[in-house]
Amino acid sequence: MTEPEVIPARDEADGQLDGPRAWCHVMYGLHALSAASGIISSASIIGAFVFGWPSIIAVIINYVTRDQVRGTWLATHWRWQLRSFWFAALWLVVAGLLAVTLIGIPAAFMVIVGTGLWVLYRVIRGWMALLDRRAMPVPAA
Repeated sequence: MTEPEVIPARDEADGQLDGPRAWCHVMYGLHALSAASGIISSASIIGAFVFGWPSIIAVIINYVTRDQVRGTWLATHWRWQLRSFWFAALWLVVAGLLAVTLIGIPAAFMVIVGTGLWVLYRVIRGWMALLDRRAMPVPAA
């Protein structure tokens, strides 16, 4: 994974990216709230992340506002958050399929725990990079 070559669509010195950057903080905060509710409640981290209202609202905000950041370093954060959500949902489906069989229940539990830790990592790493005004890595094509 390499750092993306991102050409700013707007001059960052004039503060035009402050609005989208604030939305990005809101989205990370909503995702973190969902993950935290999974930690402190009977739900799992991944279950709260995928099915919790804060994360669902963050995904809606992400899709509605992503045209504002297209071509900027913030676009990498929008992609990072969407990929985190949809891959977590995919792994939750995999865990559900594994849990159908008695033999698969331990494997499903491991997938749920592992994906929950991965979600926490993604939210924390992304938010810390945003605070430092750094782009997220983009997978090589």
